[in-house]
Amino acid sequence: MNGAGAKGGTTVRDALRGWGGVAAMAVVCALVALVALCLPPLTTTAQNTTATTQTAGTEAEEDCEAPEKQTLSPSSADGDTIRAIKSRTGEKRKLVVGVDQNSYRWGYRNPNSGKTAELEGFDIDLVHRIAEDILGDPDAVQFKAIPTDQRIPAIQDGRVDMVVRTMTINCDRIGDVAFSAPYFKTGQQVLAPKSSPVKGYDDTLADRRICTAAGSTAFAALEADQKDGRLPASTDISTTVPNQLDCLVRLQLGEVDAVVTDGALAASQAAQDPTVQLKGDAFTAEYYGVAMKKDADDLVRRVNQILVDYRKDTANGWQASYEKWLSATLGKDAKKSEPPAPQYLRTT
Repeated sequence: MNGAGAKGGTTVRDALRGWGGVAAMAVVCALVALVALCLPPLTTTAQNTTATTQTAGTEAEEDCEAPEKQTLSPSSADGDTIRAIKSRTGEKRKLVVGVDQNSYRWGYRNPNSGKTAELEGFDIDLVHRIAEDILGDPDAVQFKAIPTDQRIPAIQDGRVDMVVRTMTINCDRIGDVAFSAPYFKTGQQVLAPKSSPVKGYDDTLADRRICTAAGSTAFAALEADQKDGRLPASTDISTTVPNQLDCLVRLQLGEVDAVVTDGALAASQAAQDPTVQLKGDAFTAEYYGVAMKKDADDLVRRVNQILVDYRKDTANGWQASYEKWLSATLGKDAKKSEPPAPQYLRTT
């Protein structure tokens, strides 16, 4: 299987046994995601954008050496976007958020949490915090499962108010959506079976098949690096899937030899399946942000203020969420994953 087999004669059935059957869960999650995406778009209110902010947005797109700094300064003021969210009535008075539901410890349905199998994880904690600040109720959330390649369309079409889904801030995306300040630091990394001769993001990937999620930063990096000669020309990067977890299933089935994804996600997948491991160091430095509509300035500023307060809250904020969900896979030193102090665009 060209290095894709599990160590010590592990069978495909054994590999799929961990965490209640990752493959079965991926199928269920994909079906739920399709249902969610078929729902009609939300009614949105037209946004007022000042000339100053328009200028700032244009500058952000043209000057993109540090995309994680291309965001607006924090504010607790309500604007058109937030007032529209607050004006929803009855069961619709909820923050509508695009999330993942199959990324272990980030956004996933825990089959052991009861009949409802509620979403939980690091990203989900942040969503509850945002809902509590804007609507006064941490549970005033309508979660929508969004595949990786549908994150930006879901925002632009008004199907969600925001996406909180391990979404990397990069130069291409800031032309399509607005991002909050970073809330997590990570980097692209290789995941492969422990028995594989693949050692990392290097020449050992020659003649290997790599899986990435469609529309992901990982695929863009592989494509660019192969074109520039930093990745062997014989590396097959043609396998892309709607959701990142599908790559783990492909790896377990021996259909690919390695997966490239964010190291933070890869560590959680390694926790799900002990036959795979991270190979080599991260070869990029990236930051996750909350994604919103380009003209939702008041919502961007509000989320940035929430993030400032969330990071200061040592009892129930960022640090507590990291310790609960991620310390087991990423280590107890949260400083390695905490983004630097945010920097904002000058809008005056």
